[in-house]
Amino acid sequence: MFLPNNTELSRHGASPQLALVCIITLILLVPAGKAQTTGQQSPPPAVNEGKEIQVNWLYGAYVDKDVPLRALSSHERLQLFVRQSFTTPGVYAKTAFFALSDQAQDHPPEWGDGFQGYLQRTGSRYGQFVAQNALSGAGNALLGYEPRYNRCRCTGFWLRTRHAVLRNFITYDRTEEHIRPQLALYAGAFGAGVIAGTWQPGSPSLLTKGYQGVVTQAAFGVCANWLGEFMPDIMRVLKKKKAEDSTGR
Repeated sequence: MFLPNNTELSRHGASPQLALVCIITLILLVPAGKAQTTGQQSPPPAVNEGKEIQVNWLYGAYVDKDVPLRALSSHERLQLFVRQSFTTPGVYAKTAFFALSDQAQDHPPEWGDGFQGYLQRTGSRYGQFVAQNALSGAGNALLGYEPRYNRCRCTGFWLRTRHAVLRNFITYDRTEEHIRPQLALYAGAFGAGVIAGTWQPGSPSLLTKGYQGVVTQAAFGVCANWLGEFMPDIMRVLKKKKAEDSTGR
């Protein structure tokens, strides 16, 4: 069987490091989740079963206001990782958006500005985002931290906006009450940037690539949280306007 070497993998925007990250994630998520639930009673059947690991294509994983915030089991964390990385369209939409941005900036220039270059940028961005999900998911599982965005149980535009912004930088520990810094999220963003730098041409600075991953998470995460907070209200307004227009006709 022919196995491509590292040079060929790098040329196509792929890397053995990504496969290693995913394997490590699968190994870590289960034991970490089991350690988290050791000594705790299994929760009763949830009234909101199926709503614990919702992943929206636009703004990612979230917990609605009417869903009790509880620590995820190891199985749920693994399901969340799979949904975020493979089975919901959000990661592909995000990949296409950032790949188009890279294409417009001709970054990296070694890949050219043609369709082949766009495919390579798409593969590179997708690999980076999957690596970030894997690293942050494993880190959150080990720490027992909450990986989802929870909609604010408050009222008022500015209070909810404040919550959306802060939740990109803080989260909850396994008690779902004590606030903790988003260590795993930003470590994952940094690590994924470094990993992506290893397969990009031109020998980019890995430290710079990691820093860029952190900055992207800070900016993109705030926008995603804000949309996750207010999208239900936006949709209600749009539906109401559509119904009024329909009635008017």
